[in-house]
Amino acid sequence: MESKIEKLANSVALAHLGGGEKRIEKQHANKKLTARERVNYLLDEGSFEEIGILVTHRTTDFGMENEIYFGDGVVTGYGTINDRLVYVFAQDFTVFGGALSETHAEKICKIMDQAVKVGAPIIGLNDSGGARIQEGVRSLGGYADIFFRNVQASGVVPQLSAIMGPCAGGAVYSPAMTDFTLMVENTSYMFVTGPNVVKTVTNEEVTAEELGGASTHSTKSGVTHITSANDIQCLEDIKTLLSYIPQNNRETTKKLPFELEDELRESLENIIPKNPNQPYDMHHVIQGIIDKDSFFEIHKDFAPNIIVGFARIAGRSIGIVANQPMNLAGCLDVHSSIKGARFTRFCDCFNIPLLVLVDVPGFLPGTDQEWNGIIINGAKLLYALSDATVPRVTVITRKAYGGAYDVMNSKHIGADMNFAWPTAEIAVMGAKGAAEIIFKNDIKSADNPDAKLKEKETEYADKFADPFGAAKRGFIDEVIYPKFTRRKLIKAFQMLEGKEVNRPHRKHGNIPL
Repeated sequence: MESKIEKLANSVALAHLGGGEKRIEKQHANKKLTARERVNYLLDEGSFEEIGILVTHRTTDFGMENEIYFGDGVVTGYGTINDRLVYVFAQDFTVFGGALSETHAEKICKIMDQAVKVGAPIIGLNDSGGARIQEGVRSLGGYADIFFRNVQASGVVPQLSAIMGPCAGGAVYSPAMTDFTLMVENTSYMFVTGPNVVKTVTNEEVTAEELGGASTHSTKSGVTHITSANDIQCLEDIKTLLSYIPQNNRETTKKLPFELEDELRESLENIIPKNPNQPYDMHHVIQGIIDKDSFFEIHKDFAPNIIVGFARIAGRSIGIVANQPMNLAGCLDVHSSIKGARFTRFCDCFNIPLLVLVDVPGFLPGTDQEWNGIIINGAKLLYALSDATVPRVTVITRKAYGGAYDVMNSKHIGADMNFAWPTAEIAVMGAKGAAEIIFKNDIKSADNPDAKLKEKETEYADKFADPFGAAKRGFIDEVIYPKFTRRKLIKAFQMLEGKEVNRPHRKHGNIPL
């Protein structure tokens, strides 16, 4: 009996060593934590329960029978983060470079299945060179098994992916199907084909960092939602992100304790410039509405003409979608529409109320936008908001022109409460463009066309460039003083807590992908 106990102890000790001391030292030299260090830092102290620590691969080809490591390159199990149950897997780069094998995949699939059964988030810490080529199609099948479970878990439990090293080839599609992807600057990269293949096929010279580093995917492709300076910051970002979202699609995010005061915000009165063409930072509006220091921005560096992120209002977690006048005047374009739609869909999946802040002059014009599908991509945001059944509240701060007014959570597409500041301008288009069309003949025949244009521009603005016409028709529920915005939102979201929507029976809608 004693020998068996010793055998167990030795096996567990070997599993904890991963690929051995030298490879652990190399991992540290590359400014990366090991898989076990990452798991232990992420989870509450002493809460981790490992599953499959004694699993080994089954390959006997290419001398693999002589290289056996307990755990087979991935640490899997469950534990808690701030006393909340989560399931986690962490690929171990010290074992075969974290390459995925048949048994490696089976371990990941096992915890994914369990997470869906009990309704708890799945967190993947990716650090892998890709498929284990010694296993051929078995490793590819392992990836497909994981992909299938990503889809089955989508909208059921939150799925978070942290890229903390390489993630290449087919491996990239699992993070791509999860809800949020985080990347570590300078030590992580993602691409379908690496720099060598790119050079062979297209003759392009590009580094791994340029092709698929955190900066590239946070600014150009939009693949990653959050970038972190190092492993520790990435794990802290996961904890913060998790605090805004519920355990599963049947629950809501836990409300934090909050004591109401007068909730007036005088600073909001001075944000909108007198010049309607002068930009301002929508972040200042957000900070004037939400609980102090509660904004957690998502996709910060991608499509900056729209802002998305989580915040709290009176302790309640909400999602925010807001036009940003500081970039492209807040116009909607291909990338911002996709960004806003994706975030909206996540919030609706997991019962997170939505606040939409509107200052949008329209869709960005130009051949680049039309040829890249602004029609179908703009429709994604329209579809996402129209389809959302969570509480939805809109505040129009300034411009709401044309089709973009409809898209940005207007009353017509099912918004529950729509407020407007007195500075709001709700019209088909800006006053100048409208005057040029409506009064074209008057302007052309005038002795002083410029003066006549200015006169007609003022006439149109007086008639339409305010929120009162829309309020008279009930398209706006209330025109409010900016300083009262936070108070109004607190009451509105509180009132909407019991919202239920019964929709026609269908398998699912056909969002314009």
